[in-house]
Amino acid sequence: MLEDLKRLLEVEDPIDRGQRATALLTECQSAITELARIRREVIDELRQRGMTQADVAKALGLTRARVSQLAKAGPPPERAFLGIGPLTVVVALKKESEFGRPAVAQETVEAANSLQTFARGMDLESTLEYVPPPGIFDLNRDNLVVMLGPRLSPLVAQLLEADSSLKFRKDDQGWHLVDQRAGEVYRSPMDTGGNSCIGYLARVPRPDQHGTFLYACGIHAMGLQGVIHYVENNLPKLYEEVRTRRFSAVVGCDFDPEGHQVTASRLLTPLYRHDEA
Repeated sequence: MLEDLKRLLEVEDPIDRGQRATALLTECQSAITELARIRREVIDELRQRGMTQADVAKALGLTRARVSQLAKAGPPPERAFLGIGPLTVVVALKKESEFGRPAVAQETVEAANSLQTFARGMDLESTLEYVPPPGIFDLNRDNLVVMLGPRLSPLVAQLLEADSSLKFRKDDQGWHLVDQRAGEVYRSPMDTGGNSCIGYLARVPRPDQHGTFLYACGIHAMGLQGVIHYVENNLPKLYEEVRTRRFSAVVGCDFDPEGHQVTASRLLTPLYRHDEA
């Protein structure tokens, strides 16, 4: 960033210089927020190891009063599960069966909006990106949250096949998930008129192998809402168990059939860590 600042000072055009200054300031503010999160996480870790507040202060070169203040300042450590900077939340457009126009399920929009609101509460801004058929888009980006099923994107479907624990499959009864480790098959109760659905939550490697992205989808759109509901209500636990490592899991949810709002969500499988597969 210091090099960027030096280059910025050499820009002669004031409009260009101002635009670049605004972009750099946004980047710096995002970095400062993430650094505050990291420092808070370090303090938590040291206290969990049995260090006193005085010990932590001495180790970090701070006063006890400052350590006490920092332990509550900044975003919570578990925010890193979602990302370390502004998020891009990706949903799919699909053709309406009646008119053939691009559309997105209302439940999918609600799930994306819910996640954006949740992230904003932890100082994580986000943008919503719509991907038209056939679901081809750039997956090699940081802080990406993908919310489109494998049937709407062959690119996503190909990446999900690398999961040796859980597989998406389709037969004459419809789409479902297969737990390769436990030998279980998970089908959505919605397919037989139930008020429950299932979804899939994972951290998936990017095609360029230079990072990962967070992935969530459902057998139906209500299953996606259930996954987001689970993340919002269990983020500290998720981060404690998998941090930002690769994993996958099946999530089940119940919903109100009239208001189409999720009332409960839960894991149906363990959080399968891919480095343990």
